[in-house]
Amino acid sequence: LAEKSQIEFPPPPQKGGITVTMEDLQCLDNGQFLNDVIIDFYLKYLLQNAPASVAERTHIFSSFFYKQLTRRDNASEGGSSESCQRQRRHQRVKTWTRHVDIFQKDFLFVPVNQEAHWYLVVICFPGLDEPRFEERAGPESRDEAEESPGQEGAAGRTSSGDAADSPPPLSCSSTASTQPSILIMDSLKLSLHERVVKLLRDYLQSEWEVRRGSSREFGPDQMKSSHCKVPLQDNSSDCGLYLLQYVESFLKDPVVHFELPLCLERWFPRQQVRRKRDAIRDLILYLYRLQNLDLRHVELPSF
Repeated sequence: LAEKSQIEFPPPPQKGGITVTMEDLQCLDNGQFLNDVIIDFYLKYLLQNAPASVAERTHIFSSFFYKQLTRRDNASEGGSSESCQRQRRHQRVKTWTRHVDIFQKDFLFVPVNQEAHWYLVVICFPGLDEPRFEERAGPESRDEAEESPGQEGAAGRTSSGDAADSPPPLSCSSTASTQPSILIMDSLKLSLHERVVKLLRDYLQSEWEVRRGSSREFGPDQMKSSHCKVPLQDNSSDCGLYLLQYVESFLKDPVVHFELPLCLERWFPRQQVRRKRDAIRDLILYLYRLQNLDLRHVELPSF
């Protein structure tokens, strides 16, 4: 890419394209923090290339969503009660979901950046008002699932069912629960998320009131929150890559039936994250060549 070159994904005439410039590519160098442009670009790419059955059940918020939701109040905004603050925060992002009803989605992905650290919040089944329980699939059903297309990849499953390469079972229970949940996936152990969870609960409450015209609680009794046990970074700069890998792994093999906390320590190998900087850079350069050659209908490679 030349200094002023850029790509837009998805390209026109599709709406909502993310513009990536040469300057943005520099944050893919080793030791650099990923910026919001690369985060939003790759998340949009992942969702557009996810299976339709998964994509239609998923909404991914922009990396600016949480920043806008929580930006500091102006003195002129007035009203200091908890209810006023909640409504004011929602007002800032109210139009962001004007074309989507998030309560009809199964999964909402919220990228969060706090003090130069990226992590992921996944809101599961926000439209459910209580858990659903069903019998867990038996060994035969599980074997069939492992052999079916699309089950390889992020979770590390193999067609041979090699236990050494498979993630640990999410639960030993014979019943599975589908329940409203807030999952925190953070590649650092020491991060604190209580305020983030509270503000997202408040957002859901206000969004429900606007969308449904009724009141509903999204407190801990109605929607559990949990810190997932996920693969952790071993340096100070790869948090954004881990966020992207969490989303990519989830979209490839969505967690639907679970008991909290989710134990996903072996969700993907660390080497997969180490290759991701080069893979994203190669993808952007490929898209640049594609758009400049006007070959936009050529099938994109899978990275």
